Amino acid sequence: MTIYKAPLDDLRFALFDVLGAERTLTALQGGEAHSRDLLDAVLEEAGRLSEQLLAPTNAPADAEGCHFDKATQTVTTPKGFKEAFKAFAEGGWTGLTNPEAYGGQALPGVLGTATTEIFQSGNLAWSLYPLLSEGATHAMELHGEEWQRERFMKPIVAGRWTGTMCLTEPQAGSDLGLLKTRAEPAAADADGHAVYKISGTKIFISAGEHDLAENIVHLVLARLPDAPEGSRGISMFIVPKFKLDADGSPGARNTVAAGAIEHKMGIHACSTCVMNFDGAEGYLIGKPHKGLAAMFTMMNAARLSVGVQGLALAERALQNSLNYARERLQSRSLSGPKFPDKPADNLLVQPDVRRMLLTQRAFVEGSRALVLYTALQTDIEHRATDEAARQKAGELVAFLIPIAKGMTTELAQECTKEALQIYGGHGYIAENGMEQFVRDARIITLYEGTTGIQAADLLGRKILQLQGVGAKHFLQEISAFCQQHSADESLRGLIGPLAVATKEWSDLTVSLAQRTQANPEELGAAATDYLYYSGYVTLAYLWVRSVAAAEAGTQSAAFKQAKRDTAAFYFARILPRTLVHKAAIEAGVKTLPEIA
Repeated sequence: MTIYKAPLDDLRFALFDVLGAERTLTALQGGEAHSRDLLDAVLEEAGRLSEQLLAPTNAPADAEGCHFDKATQTVTTPKGFKEAFKAFAEGGWTGLTNPEAYGGQALPGVLGTATTEIFQSGNLAWSLYPLLSEGATHAMELHGEEWQRERFMKPIVAGRWTGTMCLTEPQAGSDLGLLKTRAEPAAADADGHAVYKISGTKIFISAGEHDLAENIVHLVLARLPDAPEGSRGISMFIVPKFKLDADGSPGARNTVAAGAIEHKMGIHACSTCVMNFDGAEGYLIGKPHKGLAAMFTMMNAARLSVGVQGLALAERALQNSLNYARERLQSRSLSGPKFPDKPADNLLVQPDVRRMLLTQRAFVEGSRALVLYTALQTDIEHRATDEAARQKAGELVAFLIPIAKGMTTELAQECTKEALQIYGGHGYIAENGMEQFVRDARIITLYEGTTGIQAADLLGRKILQLQGVGAKHFLQEISAFCQQHSADESLRGLIGPLAVATKEWSDLTVSLAQRTQANPEELGAAATDYLYYSGYVTLAYLWVRSVAAAEAGTQSAAFKQAKRDTAAFYFARILPRTLVHKAAIEAGVKTLPEIA
């Protein structure tokens, strides 16, 4: 059984000391009440809920998995899940960041990101059920009609219903232009709202069927009869599991059902379903043939949340591998016994074990700063009083999302691997819990767009198509920070290398843009290495900001020294990885010959 303790001290440090969240949030529209005291109270309660209710279910639920009844096409979730979801909904967590007009609490998105980390560390598979609902409500808020928000969004916000995203089909994964699900106009409902009959099969639908809520609202991509070919012909529809009675409560069963649940490598306690739509009644959300734009509203939020999943898994893996290294007695220090009164020294005396632990710590705390920084920019984008500030924040978010998703999930692979390595053979044994983190972490680099897709989005769209506007903002911010702290004695040894890396990142981006214009194949050859390069420099910046904040803060001497030590480790042993990625980028597409 693994341990979990919500990392509240480091969450508070990242939010308030590194990012200045209280100052930023209270200056935004509707943010007057979003004080540190309020945010602290929410974090405390989230930690309590995750530690006491979610974390204990993690391993047992993974072992039990979900149960699919083929005869009734229903799913039963593992023991304890219904009780946890009920407590979650009753606590108001299902509507934490939703507008008050629809029953939410209208709290900042960055707080939602922080609490999501806590819940996902407690039980990642369980957290996927409310996570998909959040994306569905966001899409309805921005693209739905008022009657749709009243009828379908409010019950999800209240925690009585849940939502899904239904995109993927057997022949249409990342290329949604290939999807075949059809939507045929039908007779209007009793209120005069246009009804469509949705037919097709969707796969890999997380939380597509379960027993946690009264109803499930599917947001489904499909084609109207007059739809043009490709992605330009996709529309989005609201398709409830149960059709609604006149009073808005679930009534007759709609003709949508789970055909099976997937047998997966990890996240066994999340019901990943094959969903069959057989003339199911649904309603168009947004404009005809504009469904992909509406779905991207959900996907961008989901991509950041998946980045948080990487952080959450890595945090729990770190906590347990550190605890194990402290307690496990095995061999002696290379320089002589450090615990001569014991039969052996603990694992912490071994330099390579410390390397693995510091790698995890550097990635966990750096990733936390990255996802919270990105989430804070979304709050500025949506609530700033100044139009220019909103636009700049939106451009920063667009640039950072593929880094926050792609880089953080890839680093989680390394963190969980190193955590298991510290356990040695005991890590491979299911009873110790580490192998579950490795298995669960494998999916996060795949869903909501693989790492290669994030890399192509970063380089192809955010740099080339959008002329790198978000990157320019971010690079200017780093350069200004370096100039501001150039004479800061406490940051000596960090500012210089950061400034050099930032200049090199800028030069590399310009050079790569020129090469891809001459040969578009260079984009595909360089994109993933460019994503890694960008991610490592981004984390370097956030680590220097963390050290600067620690030096100016009131934390303990031990806390400050840990920040200094981890930053120094990152710059000495992790940041040089950019040299390898730079060399690979410069090698070009010519080093990737065709394969027959």
